Amino acid sequence: MTRQEATHPQRIPLNRDRVLRAAVSLADAIGIEALSMRRLAQDLDVVPMALYKHVANKEELLDGMADAVVGEIDPPAAGPGWQHVVRGRILSARRVLLRHPWAARVIASRTGPTPAMLAYLDSMAGTFRDGGLSADLTHHVMHAMGSRLLGFSQELFDTSGPSGPPDPGLAERYPHIAELAATAAHDGASTVGGGCDDQFEFEFALDILLGGFESLRRQGWTSTRRA
Repeated sequence: MTRQEATHPQRIPLNRDRVLRAAVSLADAIGIEALSMRRLAQDLDVVPMALYKHVANKEELLDGMADAVVGEIDPPAAGPGWQHVVRGRILSARRVLLRHPWAARVIASRTGPTPAMLAYLDSMAGTFRDGGLSADLTHHVMHAMGSRLLGFSQELFDTSGPSGPPDPGLAERYPHIAELAATAAHDGASTVGGGCDDQFEFEFALDILLGGFESLRRQGWTSTRRA
């Protein structure tokens, strides 16, 4: 080995997969807002222009990051019925998003489905079809599930911010809201907000939806015969 080789050890070749994995790790560490092409280049110890050989711009980088995260979702597992398979896969997606807290926002911000996302959604639609749901019902099921297919849902309001002293007149003005707030199971780390148990609320709604879809399947529901 020459002195020059000893001073400058061989670099690991840069490729698209390495760029995307580094971007995901960096976003996990510093947050998606702080992620930039320049900051990523520093992390990879390359000049920023080197990145553009593998991703055309920041949006393409985000597309690739979304695909990398979706690629971490477990494949369909064997199970006694389609509801079991779908439930397990969606909860796997949720675990992935909990590992990458920024990912839900990036996925929601995409203007169209990325290749890995299309493959995932196609697989999920196939699970519904294999479970006996018609193409018509599956179409409406996919719409009804929305982002829940990827392990997250959008609440009406973000109530996770700091709150002031309780308003003594609140319960009088909004008695049912106050009643519901008093029954909430508190979870300080909830991303739903309002002190709710985030995971419980997600699984509660998921199970209701899956049960309802199975009921419609048994009834032979079609969109042309809906009420």
